[in-house]
Amino acid sequence: MQAFYQRADAIIGVANSQLGPDAHSGQVGASLLYAAARYSASVASIGFVKGDDFAKEKDDIVEFYVKQYRQMLSDNLTDYAQNFDKYVQLNQDDKVGK
Repeated sequence: MQAFYQRADAIIGVANSQLGPDAHSGQVGASLLYAAARYSASVASIGFVKGDDFAKEKDDIVEFYVKQYRQMLSDNLTDYAQNFDKYVQLNQDDKVGK
């Protein structure tokens, strides 16, 4: 499982390296989400011989990936809520104002 998280951290590192004056976190996040969808479509196609057969499975494939993403997003939102100050590193003035 450690390799799983190391791969995820490496991909997050690539995404963070794209941040700058021309790309804010929302733009980079959208690109990352698109890349995940594109990669997942490629992975899902492995083992199929005909595009028609692959197309017939589209709804099941989408359902599988949406279920996985929903669970991973929920888990990470819970983690961020529990570790908010640590992860977001708000400055002291912002903490007082909230």
